[in-house]
Amino acid sequence: MTPEAFVRTLGRHRTTAIVRADDTEIAAAAMAAAIAGGVRIAEFTLTTPGAYELIADLARRGAVTPGDGAPADEPVIVGAGTVLTPRELERAVLAGARFVVSPVFDPIIVQAARDAGVAVLPGVHTPTEMLAAHRAGAPLLKLFPAPAGGPAWLGSVLAPLPMLRVVPTSGVTLENIGAWLDAGAWAVGLVADLFRPAWLADRRFDAITEHARALRAAIAGRGPHARAG
Repeated sequence: MTPEAFVRTLGRHRTTAIVRADDTEIAAAAMAAAIAGGVRIAEFTLTTPGAYELIADLARRGAVTPGDGAPADEPVIVGAGTVLTPRELERAVLAGARFVVSPVFDPIIVQAARDAGVAVLPGVHTPTEMLAAHRAGAPLLKLFPAPAGGPAWLGSVLAPLPMLRVVPTSGVTLENIGAWLDAGAWAVGLVADLFRPAWLADRRFDAITEHARALRAAIAGRGPHARAG
């Protein structure tokens, strides 16, 4: 998958699920539950034990399981989060990652992703960082952490910088997901609201599936991003 194709796909799905866990088995089960709830873009952070193996396993399986509410041939796209070095990026891509995410903007990582032919989402927090990362070649920008101004802040930033494709990945909840997208977010990252620590600790994977369905339903009427076609 080319970076351009990934950008379009993310703009169509509008969500990505991001797992950060202390246990490999729980991380795998949690992501499977989110996929069962309709998520089709999955990210394992490299701080999760066995992250490369989790990426490789999901990349090998590819298509979703029939009967989970989506076409059986609709692929799940897997990526790596918390990528901080070119070596980590290389290992993630070899494992099957089709996009990489970092909590910070590092031009070295952006260039390494471009050289590897995968999409990259560097972490940014200010308009200055956003424009710098965009000019460095990042096709998508991870807004991290989400500012206190929330969706209204993002709308203010995109007014003079409409070419930016921003993906808030902190602070997105069922209650505000629509507001983020209406403010112009290309997509949103689902983290703590989807993979709640209590649900992971209690292995409440059914709760993750149901919440994923609720999140997907909340954005169903909004359709793909206008520039994703």
